[in-house]
Amino acid sequence: MPSLLPAPVRRLAAWCVVILLVSGVVYVGIRLCVEFRTAVVPVLLALLGTALLGPFHRRLVKARVNRSVAAGVTCVAVVAVVGGAVYIVVAALVNSGDEIVASLKDAARGLTEHFGAAGTSLDDIASNARELLTKFGGTAASGVISGVSVVGEGIAMAVLALLLVFFFLRDSDRAVDTLRALAPDGTADGLEAMGRRAFQAVEGFMRGTSLIAFIDAVCITVGLLVLDVPGAVGLGALVFVGAYIPYLGAFLSGAVAVLVALADRGFVIALWALGVVLAVQVLEGHVLQPMIQSRTVQMHPAVVMLAITAGASVAGILGMLLAVPLTAAVFGVLHELRQRYAAPDSDSASPGSSPHSAGS
Repeated sequence: MPSLLPAPVRRLAAWCVVILLVSGVVYVGIRLCVEFRTAVVPVLLALLGTALLGPFHRRLVKARVNRSVAAGVTCVAVVAVVGGAVYIVVAALVNSGDEIVASLKDAARGLTEHFGAAGTSLDDIASNARELLTKFGGTAASGVISGVSVVGEGIAMAVLALLLVFFFLRDSDRAVDTLRALAPDGTADGLEAMGRRAFQAVEGFMRGTSLIAFIDAVCITVGLLVLDVPGAVGLGALVFVGAYIPYLGAFLSGAVAVLVALADRGFVIALWALGVVLAVQVLEGHVLQPMIQSRTVQMHPAVVMLAITAGASVAGILGMLLAVPLTAAVFGVLHELRQRYAAPDSDSASPGSSPHSAGS
């Protein structure tokens, strides 16, 4: 019996059904993650922490340190380092925060004198920074400002993430066996390969981004100190944190540094500060990124920006921080799938050449 629809229309309908099913599954998965964010977020943070701390833990294990002791030492070390860094950053921001805010207000007043009402709006933005952060940050930022209960929830999630890092590090040697035991028949090898590729992508992203963020922060801090810009250490800390949000974080932190230099040191020093920020960005884009992250999954800037936008719409600032490493993991899995499904094509081409060579 002939079909009522031509073959191209049937293929289009089949693809539409597949796309709708996949989109529905992804949407339901995202909604479930949002509903159970107090459990999902610590797991994701623990995976990122495990990817970053894995090499240090492996070195301890190779030095014949017990796996549990090595995981405990790693967690204690990260608590000490992160705690010390947070103390330094907070102290720097507290000491220089008034100077930075005052400099931004001076810049707004200067713009008011030259451009009228436009500068007034900037002055309002500087005076109402909390309201601006709430509007820009979305759900996550407004939740952080909402009350003490959210702070307690954040502390609980951080403690849970740290405990999960300990267990992930200690039992990482069993992860492959567990994955293979849970995999359906005939899919264990493929799932293991995709899992390894995804974790390698996240591991490379975390290590590369941390190193690049440190170099950027040091270079910009030194440049601002040479230019005698107030709050240079606090601005450098802002650059370090912003580096984990590619492109957007560097733009915002660099803009704040230039505005502070403009307000406190004048137009010429602001131009020098802008030159320092642009030079560091050029160094990052043309030297650091190719050298440090050449072995990780490379993503087009448009893909990164779309991932950041999607993460911000789903989970605010936290979503912006998690979007890029998760996208890197997805790209790693897709790369593995492409390699695995391309292999049969190349293998099927080789038998066709053997008869030709035999006949010759």
